[in-house]
Amino acid sequence: MPTQLTVRLPKNVDRSISSLARRLGLKRSDIVRMALQKLIDEFENGQQERPYDRVKRLIGAVESGIPDLGSEHRKHILERIKRA
Repeated sequence: MPTQLTVRLPKNVDRSISSLARRLGLKRSDIVRMALQKLIDEFENGQQERPYDRVKRLIGAVESGIPDLGSEHRKHILERIKRA
C-alpha cells in the first residue's frame, strides 16, 4: 500500500510544479514522484553528474582567435579595458 508524505514547498517551487503539471497534463503528485524517482535512481546507480560532465562537450567548442588566451587572459582583459 502506498504511503503519504507531506512536504512544505516554497511558493516558487509550488508554482513551477503546477505549471509543469498543466503543460504535461499530469497531476502535481505525479511530477513530484517522477522527480524523486529520478533523484533516487541517479544516486543508486552512481550516476551523479558532476558540473564538469554537464559542460565538457562545450569545452573548446568556441574559438576566440587568440592563441594564448588561456595563459595570458589577464593581459588580454587589461588590453580590452584600455581600448574601451
